[in-house]
Amino acid sequence: MLEPREGIPPVIADEAALAEVIAAFAAGTGPVAVDAERASGYRYGQRAYLVQLRREGAGTALIDPIACPDLSGLGEALSGTEWVLHAATQDLPCLREIGMVPTRLFDTELAGRLAGFPRVGLGAMVENVLGYVLEKGHSAVDWSTRPLPEPWLRYAALDVELLVDLRDALEKELDRQGKLQWARQEFDAIASAPPPEPRKEPWRRTSGMHRVRRRRQMAVVRELWLTRDRIAQRRDVSPGKVLSDAAIVEAALAMPADTRALAALNGFGQRVSRRQLEQWQAAVDRARALSESRLPQPGQPVTGPPPPRAWADKDPAAAARLTAAKAGVTKLAEQLNMPQENLITPDTVRRVCWEPPAVVTADSVAAALTSHGARPWQVELVTPVLMEALAKSG
Repeated sequence: MLEPREGIPPVIADEAALAEVIAAFAAGTGPVAVDAERASGYRYGQRAYLVQLRREGAGTALIDPIACPDLSGLGEALSGTEWVLHAATQDLPCLREIGMVPTRLFDTELAGRLAGFPRVGLGAMVENVLGYVLEKGHSAVDWSTRPLPEPWLRYAALDVELLVDLRDALEKELDRQGKLQWARQEFDAIASAPPPEPRKEPWRRTSGMHRVRRRRQMAVVRELWLTRDRIAQRRDVSPGKVLSDAAIVEAALAMPADTRALAALNGFGQRVSRRQLEQWQAAVDRARALSESRLPQPGQPVTGPPPPRAWADKDPAAAARLTAAKAGVTKLAEQLNMPQENLITPDTVRRVCWEPPAVVTADSVAAALTSHGARPWQVELVTPVLMEALAKSG
């Protein structure tokens, strides 16, 4: 499929045109296909730079959320309507920022996982389920570009062109496999989930951080990361375009004494101005000057079980429980033809195996699973598997 059925619609970029779209979509029927394009790798943050919708009776709309930053009116007009998204958790945060929050949804990617499809990207799903090949090639472009080129708009419109058709076909397949109620519970959980908490100490997720062992070197990573983040936010560019993670780690390991030593490191030499070198060196110097008490602690506070590799030493019985539980979950997932992590999250299995109920019964295991966020269908299927694993390794 190379062209949307009704052609490429004009981009909605003013309040009058938006009001017409809201009226048209409110009057439409059936589910509404929704997608959003971000500028990951180009801009700071994960804001939406284009929102695409399609609904029976309303056609397709392409909305510029930079020109129309408040889409709460559209969100309200679609309240109670089922939204069809592909990989919903990726798009929901940026949609929420502009006032679009679904009360009901159908996630075609998650449906594909539950139904056992080996490839669940939108293009692969449309091809396998509906027999259409979608135009590829513009998913990673800079969607903050204005005006958006016509080929990009065509690609964006095609992303929602067949979403409702795909949803209908997947609903039938899930029903055929006896998994439709499971999928609905998953969709409800996504729709009702609160916004994720901001990450604590996000600098610890710097790529290559495992190489940084000393606390003062960690402080260098933290100072460089925070400096980079402020600059990236001010300039509205991706942090990686300001300074790479690899360069941050290099500086932390080398602990350069001055800008000359810093300039000799990978990532700091070419095309880095004297002023930029000075600001990076200032961050290193701040970390050098910190008192011992203000240096970051190694590792993050652990709220859950320790890493599984440490279980054999810390608690051999727990390690045996986990081995048995993982084998049981793997076997059940294969029987159900779905990924293990969709049957039950590995973190949930680890937590129940590390701290099992004092008395192992169907009710106590089910309660433990529920307390960790497992849905009723998961609890029903996984409880017998975990009971057996917990009993075996007693």
